[in-house]
Formats: sequence, C-alpha cells, structure tokens
Amino acid sequence: MGDAQYDVMNDHPGVPIKCWTRGVPFEAEARQQLRNIAGLPFIHKWVAVMPDVHLGKGATIGSVVPTVGAVIPAAVGVDIGCGMMAVKTSLQASQLPDQLGAMRAAIETAVPHGRSSGHGRYTPKRDTGAWGDIPRDVASAWTALQPGFERLCAQHRLLKNTNNVNHLGTLGTGNHFIEVCLDEQDYVWIMLHSGSRGVGNRIGTHFIEVARKDMEHLMIQLPDRDLAYLPEGTEHFAQYLEAVAWAQEFARINREVMMARVVGAMRRELPIAFETHVEAVNCHHNYVSREHHYGENLLVTRKGAVRARLGEMGIIPGSMGARSFIVRGLGNEESFHSCSHGAGRVMSRTQAKKEISLDAHIAATRGVECRKDSGVIDESPAAYKSIDLVMAAQKDLVEIVHTLHQVVCVKG
Repeated sequence: MGDAQYDVMNDHPGVPIKCWTRGVPFEAEARQQLRNIAGLPFIHKWVAVMPDVHLGKGATIGSVVPTVGAVIPAAVGVDIGCGMMAVKTSLQASQLPDQLGAMRAAIETAVPHGRSSGHGRYTPKRDTGAWGDIPRDVASAWTALQPGFERLCAQHRLLKNTNNVNHLGTLGTGNHFIEVCLDEQDYVWIMLHSGSRGVGNRIGTHFIEVARKDMEHLMIQLPDRDLAYLPEGTEHFAQYLEAVAWAQEFARINREVMMARVVGAMRRELPIAFETHVEAVNCHHNYVSREHHYGENLLVTRKGAVRARLGEMGIIPGSMGARSFIVRGLGNEESFHSCSHGAGRVMSRTQAKKEISLDAHIAATRGVECRKDSGVIDESPAAYKSIDLVMAAQKDLVEIVHTLHQVVCVKG
C-alpha cells in the first residue's frame, strides 16, 4: 500500500475496509462483522477501522461507518453519546495528599455510580408539572433537555417511564469511570467517561427493534438482523435522528454535571484553591453526525471512535493503570477524520473474570487509588489491548499533546 499506514480488507463483496490495526490484535469475528457492514448498499467509499477494534452488537466497536441515505441504529449502539471529558487544573502533583483514599471517597459520594437508580426517583409535583426534590445542578441542566424529551415521549410511549432526570449527573457501570490523572509536567487532570445512561439505552433499543420490523415489512434480507437500517425520507429515520441528537446532548450535559461535582468534591477535600479552566475537552465516541466527505453529504456513524478533524482535540483513555492521551486530530480524510476511542477489549468480560487473578489485578493497578476487588476484574488492564500499540497504529490520525497516568480511579 505504499506509504499508507493502514491495511485493506478486500476479501468480500462490497466496499473496501481500511484498517489502522498494524501490530494490534484483531479477532476473526470482528473481521466478519466488518465484512457484513461493508456489503450494505449505502456505505460510502469504505469502512474505516480503528486500532481498538473488537466485536460488538451488529456493528464492530472501533469502526467508522459512512452512509448515504440510511442509518443503522445498532451501529450507533445503545449507549448513545457515550464519550469522554477532561479538564486540566492548575494543581500540581506535589499539592495532592500522600494518601488519596479520602479523595476517591469524596468523588464517589459526589457522583452516584454503579447500579444505583441515580439521585432518587423524582415525580412531577401535582398541578404544576415542576419536578420536586431534584438537586439544583440536575434541575438546572434538565431545563435545557426537558422540551426535547417531552417531544420524544409524545412520539414514543415506550420512553415515558425511562429513568431520565434521575440519571442525569450519574456515572453508571461497566467501563465508565472518573479519574484523577497527572500529565508529563505533573499537572493534575480530571477525566471521566460516561454517556446517556438509561434513557439513551431505551432510545437505542427501541429504534433497533423499529428498524428490524421495517426490514421485515420491506422483506429486506440482511447478513445480521442487527444491521437493520432506517432509510432516509421515512418517518422512522427522521424520528431516530431527532432522538439520537437529544441523547447525544443528554450525554454531553451529563458529563458536564459530573465534572462540576468532581471539581466541587476535590475543592472541599483539598486545602488549596485551584482553577480548572486551563484546558477542557468533551467528545462523543458513540454517535452519528452529518458531515461532508469526498464530495458527498453523509451520515458518519462512529461506534467506539472519536472525530479527529485537523486541530480538533480528543481523548484516548487507556485501561485502569495504563496511560491515557489528550490528542490533536491530524484531519486524515481516509479515516473520515477519526481515531480510536481507547484501548479496546481483548477479552470478553466473562473471559477476563476467568483468566485474570485478583493478585494480577492488584499488581497491574499498583500506584492507583482504585477498587482492587473481584468486582472490577473484567476492567483490569489485561482485559484490554496495549494502549501503546494502539497509539502507534494511528500515528497518522492524531498527535499526542499530553500523556496522562491515573492516580485515582472511580469505577461504577
């Protein structure tokens, strides 16, 4: 391929698959998923594959899917708008306490996490329609989201009973996290990873099923029923784009609410004043957007991928105990201006729980104030690809601006 930094899969009908995966493990099941996607009739030019690629539901995590005239709900996924936020503070490592357990506890208290239902279940006050007993920051943030949510509820009865306002400002479970990190100059950063929570899941699940039923009605045969799509110009297509845009906004605001709470918790815990406006990044990595590439107006779906236009800032986190990166996009058109969203799993959660010992997890997270119990074994570094190999494989997609390492990690 000459000077190209990617490999091309051409062993299938349909468009090519360009893979930025040199030196990175890439399982056969994920390759087949990509072949299935590449064979769809509305894919534009090619599918771009990021180095953190791994098997997903219908569509591969770590893929960029450009389409004309259709959208695949399962390619966006059910954690719509999931992404990262990071802020650089004026704090230096020397200003942190020697023992960070109290700081982790303060963050865990400030931000609901795990399988909790959020801040509590809220109901509208009788007659007024106003929401009662909501934390002030959540109520303020929900003000911008409520009109759009009410429109969605009017269209889709299924959404009416979702956990929405009470999930705003909460972290969730799985690979979602809050971290305090140090950069190469020992400045303190705060970084977090979360998405649209229960309401986004309900929206994604709902429209995946809608698309399946539409395919059955149109008698369209697919290699995988999770690749069911919504054709542009149909009512469901328009409804989905409206719903997914709202969920993406929920996810962005959710991260902002949590970040403010983490900053507040740290300010209460530390005896020194500090600023947090030095640098800030808030980016999705499970979403769809309208973009222009190669002379066409497209819908670009990034499932486990970050937009990396020329000069655009992004975040590529490693796993617990590994390094993370603040990056600047190089505007590589062949990747549709995209890069990886993290390290990418190399083991399923079930496999990780079987193969990674608690002692190995404790050793891998040495020096990080975090959970060191069997409940997070599936998030241990060994369950993920090497972040260093992932970064090396995409050196023509992004440049590294800051290298971070965790000192505190909060998991759901």
